[in-house]
Amino acid sequence: MDHHYDEPVYLISVVAKVLSIHPQTLRQYEREGLVEPSRTDGKIRLYSQRDIDRIKLILRLTRDMGVNLAGVDVILKLKNQIHEFENLIDELRLELSKQKNPNATSKAVVKHKNSFDLIFYEKK
Repeated sequence: MDHHYDEPVYLISVVAKVLSIHPQTLRQYEREGLVEPSRTDGKIRLYSQRDIDRIKLILRLTRDMGVNLAGVDVILKLKNQIHEFENLIDELRLELSKQKNPNATSKAVVKHKNSFDLIFYEKK
């Protein structure tokens, strides 16, 4: 049975067994805001494959690298920010490649973000 990566299909007991952790650990991760499983109308937690992969990353950070949960939270937020920046850079590169002014000496794209401005110039 194939499921979409983000489809919530796994019960907490199944996830705990597959990852060899106690269900209470999963509840703690949820309380800490590290993972957000979906809920059925009856409030039963359902995890997607994306959730499971995120939990595997949390376990690697805590077990293998000795990071505490506060550190894990910071790492996950930074990882998410990096992903957003990579998407923005791809978007800006695409915009630069679409600019078609042969008379311009340099091409630039300016993006205004909440706390800063990004200005990208095409390499010559």
